Amino acid sequence: MSTLYLLRHAKAGWAQPGMRDFDRPLDASGVRDAEAIGLAMRERGYAPDLTLCSTAVRARQTLEGVAAHADTGRVVFLEALYSGDAAGYLSAIRDHDGRGSLLVVGHNPTMEDLAIALAGSGNAAALAALPSGFPTSGLAVLRFETKLRHAAPGEGKLKAFLSPALL
Repeated sequence: MSTLYLLRHAKAGWAQPGMRDFDRPLDASGVRDAEAIGLAMRERGYAPDLTLCSTAVRARQTLEGVAAHADTGRVVFLEALYSGDAAGYLSAIRDHDGRGSLLVVGHNPTMEDLAIALAGSGNAAALAALPSGFPTSGLAVLRFETKLRHAAPGEGKLKAFLSPALL
């Protein structure tokens, strides 16, 4: 059995003139929300063995906020998570499997697309929340009967869906 945690980056400020989208930092509420998700992860015993994180500033800062309160395991930064689609994210997940749990910190709409594609069943309330959108600092927790290198659409069980508004 393996666990996949999909975390959308926290709320970022708008790009200033001349600033690349990649460089947008978290705003004050984003910092608080990332820390709140970290606390929620610790309280629920969510502790990934490995974290894959987009190299975008807002994703890295989200990971920092989470890691201040929860164990995030070994961290690998992947530039491909900045602009990748759901298929690319799934490929990265499969390529970096090897232990029981993995956290991916990335971007929408990819996170939402991937969570919906992977969740074949699970907690009714969590499944109902997914089609409503994947908010900033949203965390989907999916369980698989196999190792993540074999993860496939429809084979995950959505165990929980957290967001700062739901905490």
